[in-house]
Amino acid sequence: MKILVIGSGGREHAIIWKLRQSKVSPNIYCAPGNGGISRDARIVSIKSDDIKGLLDFAVKEKIDLTIVGPEAALAQGIVDRFMRKGLSIFGPTKELALLESSKAYAKETMCRFNIPTAGFEIFDSADKAIDFTNRPRLFAAHYPVVVKADGLAAGKGVVICKDRKEAQMAIEDMMVRKIFGPAGEKVVIEEHLEGEEASILVVSDGISFTALASAQDHKRVFDRDKGPNTGGMGAYSPAPVVTRDIHKRVMDQVIEPLITGLAKEGKFYKGILYAGIMITKQGPQVLEFNVRFGDPETQAILPRLKTDLTDLCFASIEDKIDRLKLEWEEKSAVCVVLASGGYPGDYQKGFEISGLDEAYSGGEEDSYVFHAGTAISPQSTVHNLLPMAAGF
Repeated sequence: MKILVIGSGGREHAIIWKLRQSKVSPNIYCAPGNGGISRDARIVSIKSDDIKGLLDFAVKEKIDLTIVGPEAALAQGIVDRFMRKGLSIFGPTKELALLESSKAYAKETMCRFNIPTAGFEIFDSADKAIDFTNRPRLFAAHYPVVVKADGLAAGKGVVICKDRKEAQMAIEDMMVRKIFGPAGEKVVIEEHLEGEEASILVVSDGISFTALASAQDHKRVFDRDKGPNTGGMGAYSPAPVVTRDIHKRVMDQVIEPLITGLAKEGKFYKGILYAGIMITKQGPQVLEFNVRFGDPETQAILPRLKTDLTDLCFASIEDKIDRLKLEWEEKSAVCVVLASGGYPGDYQKGFEISGLDEAYSGGEEDSYVFHAGTAISPQSTVHNLLPMAAGF
């Protein structure tokens, strides 16, 4: 079996690591991959947003299964393009990828299906958004409020604003100065939820779904929730805050209404659905939906999965999720991300990463190294090019 994994991060490395344990002994390709992934898969020099290039490669090589890591490719409609060619691909269509690529679409969908989420307003005009912040009370609550760029902004388009001045500055940054480009053409302003955050992922075939193990990630760059938000500095699974009761409420109040509601509209969601949940005093509420594996949650979840990952992907594609029972290791898993100093702001690149041979051959039992943004130099040493150099 030939499998193509699209992406270059730690998430994709973890997916490939899990696929290598499959009973089908797959030949794995990764586009564009990274230095560490090159140990475990054949690197294909095609960017993850080059849909035509990826499609041509998949057709030429007769790829049996494609797994999409990054959200951008899904938002561009890679699943639709592959399906039209009769190729098996794991993920939602372009329309349903809007659950992540448009926060306004996601909020309107949650409202339509009575899914618990923060109160919100959507604006396509900076003047109207700023006027809204001048009102004495927002959503029957005082500041802080959250200002979100509608589109994809590499995880950076969310600003928690403690007062009117910060809210207006965030609006102007997004809509006037366009620091996130077209992602800020609309903004969502919503009430700030208090509580503890957790990640709930399910795999759906459009009708049925099955839950993956819960996880919780750490977004602030420093210990004790200090410093700016990042793409994720680590994660652990399971998340103790996700009790049986909380898990059932998320399934009953969030996942089931969404999957069933979309199906009744003739929209069948396939692939991973990631619900970012805030567990408040009033119960779980949805912060956001993602339409792919989380990063770095995947690095903590997949090591605990005993079920063959290829079986899970094909069960989603072939409408057989209700026939698959997932099995899990009882152990907990922790992912720790190593990043270059200065991240997520300006940081230096090109440092050699040492100690990897020892980690691969003689590391602690049940410990693994997943790479994100690394490259192999001509001297065959691994260097970091992007902030998250290695982790798990």
